Amino acid sequence: MSYEMRIMKLFKTFGFLVLALLLSCSQNEKPNIIYIMADDLGYGDIGVQGQEIIKTPNLDRMASEGLRFTQHYSGSTVCAPSRCCLMTGLHTGHAAVRGNRAMKPEGQVPMPEGTVTVVGLLKDAGYATGIFGKWGLGGPGTATDPNNSGFDEFYGYNCQRHAHRFYTPYLWHNTEKDSFPENLNDNYLTYSQDLIIENCLQFIRDNKDKPFFLYAPFTIPHAELQVPDADRAPYMGMFEEKTYKGGGSYRYQENPKATFAGMVSRLDKDVGRILDLVTELGLEEQTMVFFTSDNGPHQEGGADPDFFNSNGIYRGIKRDLYEGGIRIPFIAWNPGTIKPGLSDHIAAFWDFMPTALELAEVSAPEEIDGISYMPALLNKKQNQHDYLYWEFHERGGKQAVRKGDWKAVKLWVSKEDNPKIELYNLIDDPGEKNNVADKYPEIIEEMIDIFASARTADPNWPLLAKEKR
Repeated sequence: MSYEMRIMKLFKTFGFLVLALLLSCSQNEKPNIIYIMADDLGYGDIGVQGQEIIKTPNLDRMASEGLRFTQHYSGSTVCAPSRCCLMTGLHTGHAAVRGNRAMKPEGQVPMPEGTVTVVGLLKDAGYATGIFGKWGLGGPGTATDPNNSGFDEFYGYNCQRHAHRFYTPYLWHNTEKDSFPENLNDNYLTYSQDLIIENCLQFIRDNKDKPFFLYAPFTIPHAELQVPDADRAPYMGMFEEKTYKGGGSYRYQENPKATFAGMVSRLDKDVGRILDLVTELGLEEQTMVFFTSDNGPHQEGGADPDFFNSNGIYRGIKRDLYEGGIRIPFIAWNPGTIKPGLSDHIAAFWDFMPTALELAEVSAPEEIDGISYMPALLNKKQNQHDYLYWEFHERGGKQAVRKGDWKAVKLWVSKEDNPKIELYNLIDDPGEKNNVADKYPEIIEEMIDIFASARTADPNWPLLAKEKR
C-alpha cells in the first residue's frame, strides 16, 4: 500500500471516529435532569442531617458526593400547592393551586388550561419527559393531568387521596388503569412503590441516548404507613410501639415506628438504585440529579415525628409555616460538575423552573418568581431573592415571609383583620423559639409591606379575613 493510500485510510478512519463522536454529542448535548421528591420527609429524617435511628446510606453518599443545601424550602407545607410551585416557578401568592382541594371522582383541582410548566418547556426543547409517582395537579382527563401537562410517560397515582393506599387496586399508566385485583379485600400483595421504581428505571434505560427529564415524586414515607416486611425487618423489635388503630383515610398499623423507619430506608434504597443505574449506563457526568421533599414531616397514620426528631432543630411539621413545615432536604448530584460540599444559598421550589431551563439552555418565562440556582451549583456568584413568601389556606389561614435572616409568620389571617406578626432571627434562633417582634418595629414595617404586596388575590383561593366575608 502506498504512503498516500495509508494516509487516506487513516483520514477516513479518523473522520468516521470524529463523525461518530459528533453524532453522539448531538444526540445528547443537553444534560439529563432527574428530580426525586419524597412525600412528607422531614429535614432531619436522613442521616447526613442528624437522623440517628433510620439508616439512609444512599442519601448520605449522594450528599457526600454532591452539594447539600441547608436553606432550601418547599413550595408549601402540603402536597398540591408545593407541587404547583415546582412545576410553574410561582410561589403560593401567585400560583394557580394554593391548597389541597379534591375533585370528584378522583384527583385534585386542575391548574388552568394552558398553564406553562417546566415539563412542557423541556418537552418543547426536545426532552423525553416522564413522571413516576404522585401528580395531584389535575384529575384524569382534565386539561392539566400529567399527559396534558407535558409528560410523555406517566405511571403512578393521579390523586393524593388514592395515594394513601400503598397496596392499591390500581395505578395509572398514562390514561389507562393498571389493575391489581390481588390487592382487593384489604390484601397486601402488590406494593405500589415496587412498580413505580421499576417503571422509573425503565424510563432511564429507554431514553439513555437522548436528553430526558425524569420527575420522581415518590409517595413514601407519606401515610398510610405500609412497607414490605423485608424493608421493615431491620427495625422490628427496636422500639416500644403504640398500635395505630386506624381512622379516616388510614388503616390499622401494629408497628408504626418500625414501618415508618422501613419506609424511609426503602426510599433511600430506591434513590440508590437510580444513582447506580445512571452510573452503570455511563450517564453520571451528563445527568443532574436532585433530591428533596414536598414539605415537612407528618404525624398521620401513627407517624411520630417527635420520636424520630424528623424536623431536626426546627419548629413545626407539615401544615405549619414555621421552619419545620417548609425547610426540607435538598441535594444536587452531578459528578464532574458539582463539587461536594454545603451551600447556604436560600432557595425554594419555584427556583427549579429557571434552573432546569438554564440547564437545558431554554429561556425562562419572565413572569415567574423563581431565580436559577445554577451559579450556586457551580460555586459561582449567585443572585439572591429579596424575600420568599408562603401562604396556607387551612387552620385559620397562615402567611410567612423570609427576608435575609428574618422570618415573619402570621396566623389566623382568615379569621382576623390584623393578626399580630411574629418575628424571628433565623441565625440567632433557627428553632423560632423567641418572638422578637416588639424589639424590631422597623423590620415589622418591612414585613407588613411584603405581606401586602407579595400575593395576588384569587377568588378561587380567598385567604384574608376581608376576602372571606
